[in-house]
Amino acid sequence: MNIKIAIIGQGYVGLPLTNQLSKYFKIVGFDTDKKKINNLKKNKKLDELGFKKLDFFKNIIFTSNISNTVDCNFYIICVPTPVNLKNLPDFSNIKKAIKLICKVIKPNDTIVCESTFFPGTSKEVIIPLIEKYSGLKCATNSKSLNFKNTNHFSYGYSPERINPGDKKYKLNNIVKIVSASNTVTLSLITKVYKKIIKAGIFKAESIEIAEGSKVIENIQRDINIALVNELKIIFDKLNIDINKVLKAAGTKWNFLKFKPGLVGGHCISVDPYYLAFKSKKVGYNPRVLLSGRNLNNIMYKYIFNNINNGLKKHRKKTVDLKILILGFSYKENISDFRNTQIIKLYRLFKKKYKYIDIFDPLVDKILVKKKYNLKLINSPKLQYYDSINILVNHDVFFKKNKYFYKKYGNNDCIYYFINNIIK
Repeated sequence: MNIKIAIIGQGYVGLPLTNQLSKYFKIVGFDTDKKKINNLKKNKKLDELGFKKLDFFKNIIFTSNISNTVDCNFYIICVPTPVNLKNLPDFSNIKKAIKLICKVIKPNDTIVCESTFFPGTSKEVIIPLIEKYSGLKCATNSKSLNFKNTNHFSYGYSPERINPGDKKYKLNNIVKIVSASNTVTLSLITKVYKKIIKAGIFKAESIEIAEGSKVIENIQRDINIALVNELKIIFDKLNIDINKVLKAAGTKWNFLKFKPGLVGGHCISVDPYYLAFKSKKVGYNPRVLLSGRNLNNIMYKYIFNNINNGLKKHRKKTVDLKILILGFSYKENISDFRNTQIIKLYRLFKKKYKYIDIFDPLVDKILVKKKYNLKLINSPKLQYYDSINILVNHDVFFKKNKYFYKKYGNNDCIYYFINNIIK
């Protein structure tokens, strides 16, 4: 079979796939964002997506016109599945993507989703939508695939496992989970991903198992981070350095090494809500699942109180204090600020202090302005601030000088570090 692939969505998940698969297949990289597509065609501004200049573009056609994917027979959908204001699953992006591809898909085409789903999403939501808008039927067994005369499409689910900013684990050295509606399609999907995934392919027994694996990976991290966040609160009250406690405990071979901090992003802060939604649908109100999420959601208040109390302790009570926040992305060494907790911290600061600057050289200032109507500064002022708070530990902050922040503070400046990385 001559495989030509369309990858729907050119973000943190879709672009690496486009880039890597272009070594072996003809690729059409589709995104509705025309500005992004133009930048990709010119190989420019890829830092906004967490990349430097990319290679292997000779087999890629970038487009914002879905009709340019009509010759493709293998579609990979890589669009975000966030939660809404009520923390319920938001499938608006995936629904728009399905409506678009249903204008061009043909019998025998294969559709693979990489977005976050709760178990049963493909069967209950995605496949019915594809059938509705395309007029085709999902091939639920291999006998349905009569390649000479059929009105069937094939479906697969392969959850993304990208960890933005991770220098060790990248797309090709992370085991890829695959699942499909029938065994023939499972073999085809395996064949495609096997070209680029050197760590190996795991074939899930069902689509629901693959969907479940995605959400619990991030739920486990969320709960563990919540645990150390709570431990931090307790040990702070005991006047004991939590980082030193964790270092001591970490000498045991099976101790899980998590650090306290703010939890944002498009996965960890979202996935618990997806499984909780499904759990409630089947009559069970989860007890542990959202407990970690609830604590992590309010951790920014604890950090603000720490900073505020520190300023009060040093008799810095005036609203005219000049505050500097370093970092705005949801975690270190990336430009992604989806669900960042820093915006919540900033809003608390605004209620109490007049002068607050935020500096993050990795984040796109235009996008932040567009989303939050918030202007990030180009660079901090020298010897100016009364309070400097390092809330995201970007390497770029410490690369040349780990005490770089001191040049921005005045003689009476108070410093706060979200993790005690400075000795």
